[in-house]
Amino acid sequence: MSETNPGEAFGALKIIRIGNSLGVVLPREIIADLAVEKGDRLYLTRSPEGYRITKSDPDFERRVALARRIISQRHNALRQLAK
Repeated sequence: MSETNPGEAFGALKIIRIGNSLGVVLPREIIADLAVEKGDRLYLTRSPEGYRITKSDPDFERRVALARRIISQRHNALRQLAK
């Protein structure tokens, strides 16, 4: 990942027509920072600052965090169930 400032602006993104939909073209630097290529999925979520684009699925991250919390809180019960 390249070194960038958190609030660094990359310029305006132009909205273009893609079939019956609309889309934007991401600058090469952003594609490199995200380490994505054609066919990969990006996830758009709301944030206090506006919107956030990430490579990781936020729902999956929430489920993993929940599972870790349950495992740490119910370690003994899970150990007994595993027997």
